[in-house]
Amino acid sequence: MTIRRVLIANRGEIAVRIARACREAGLESIAVYSDADADALHVRVADQAVRIGPAAPAESYLSIAALLDAAAKSKADAIHPGYGFLSERPELPRACAQAGITFIGPPAEVMERMGSKIGARALMHGAGVPIVPGETPRDQSDHGVLAAARGMGYPVLVKASAGGGGKGMRAVTRDGDAIEAIGAARREAVAAFGDGTLYVERLIARPRHVEVQIFADSHGNVVHLFERECSVQRRHQKVIEESPSPAVSTELRRRMGDAAVAAARAAGYRNAGTIEFLVEGEGEHAKFFFLEMNTRLQVEHPVTEAVAGVDLVRAQFIVAEGGRLPWTQATLSQRGHALECRIYAEDPANGFLPQAGPLRLYREPSGPGVRVDSGVREGDRVGVNYDPLLAKLIVHAESREAARVRALSALGDYPVLGTRTNIPFLIRLLELPAFRDGRLHTGMIDEHLAELTRQDEIPVEALVAAAFATAPAARSDSDQAATDRDPWSTLHRWGR
Repeated sequence: MTIRRVLIANRGEIAVRIARACREAGLESIAVYSDADADALHVRVADQAVRIGPAAPAESYLSIAALLDAAAKSKADAIHPGYGFLSERPELPRACAQAGITFIGPPAEVMERMGSKIGARALMHGAGVPIVPGETPRDQSDHGVLAAARGMGYPVLVKASAGGGGKGMRAVTRDGDAIEAIGAARREAVAAFGDGTLYVERLIARPRHVEVQIFADSHGNVVHLFERECSVQRRHQKVIEESPSPAVSTELRRRMGDAAVAAARAAGYRNAGTIEFLVEGEGEHAKFFFLEMNTRLQVEHPVTEAVAGVDLVRAQFIVAEGGRLPWTQATLSQRGHALECRIYAEDPANGFLPQAGPLRLYREPSGPGVRVDSGVREGDRVGVNYDPLLAKLIVHAESREAARVRALSALGDYPVLGTRTNIPFLIRLLELPAFRDGRLHTGMIDEHLAELTRQDEIPVEALVAAAFATAPAARSDSDQAATDRDPWSTLHRWGR
């Protein structure tokens, strides 16, 4: 089961991340690309690149047939799905097995087992993992789900059994809104996942969203690599992640870690995964409840890599080859504090509308404890076909406050012109007293939305600097000298 060539069934920053891990491991990386990505960064950094179809995801990155054909053409012996796209679709590992290709991830049957929220809840309950009180009504009509909500007592969450990412989820606080919310949740679930099955669970007020990274091999070894705080969310999508969680005590960390390992064992898990919990309260008296399992590498895996001092992608290769985990629970420890900020091409002042356009200026920050996982470079054009995530900024420092200050400094040194980004939004978020003090919950952004999304004018000096930095090559000697000095470097945190 030796792996020599890895086809990366993804794009953007995660494809670049995997390609670089392949290089370090001595493996050949094979990128795939749609017509929209022919000149993308992930194509440039890989050892080979294979076209898989037009821009539409259904005809390229979501086409198992196209991916397997690319694997055959490039003689790939393994496929890494990254996250998103096909990463949690059991059809891909099953197709890989039939084609004699190693899938770098969990088995198909585990994806199926944990892909149903209803089935996963039952499995976790049997394993002794705390679950949020809830009910799956046998009567799946709107009025059957309404009866379950009434029986549970408001407020409740009506949730789709399949999928994730907040799709097919509605909060219901009173009888008068229930039927409309149930219908909307079902329609969204059918559209997103092809499955309209719903369940009802107790709505926990102002919870924290804390997840635990787990890893398992085929030799019976399972470990957790501590927790990540993911409470800072917008529409159920994470914005800033960190580790350790400011609300998790040593004892709570032990209990959550043990529960996560038990969950992985109950699922028969293998490779990297994440157990997500809702946390009610703080410290020794906090309660935690199983939310769901992500059967893939997470977007926010770099914060775990920073505090645990590991390479999760490299470990994925080892386990996929049939090897043992490179660590034991006793050898793993947390060091310092890490934060990750997701950099999006979007307009927070306009409902976070995704943006498109050329990256006329794009300069990534650097320095001690600063890492940027990027899928773009200056001169690229941000399109409309895919998720608008440009990069992830990860910082690591000796304490949470030092990491917060380092993230603010790095964001202030992250100029992007040509399209709007959420960098000013992130700076304001990190400066919120509630964030600074670690008073986090999943509704925090909504509470401060007006303050966080105000639109400031770009200073004139920033526009002048951009003009110098992006003007055509034909300049006078004096102009060229000014450009060589990088006028952008004379500005400080204009994005604030």
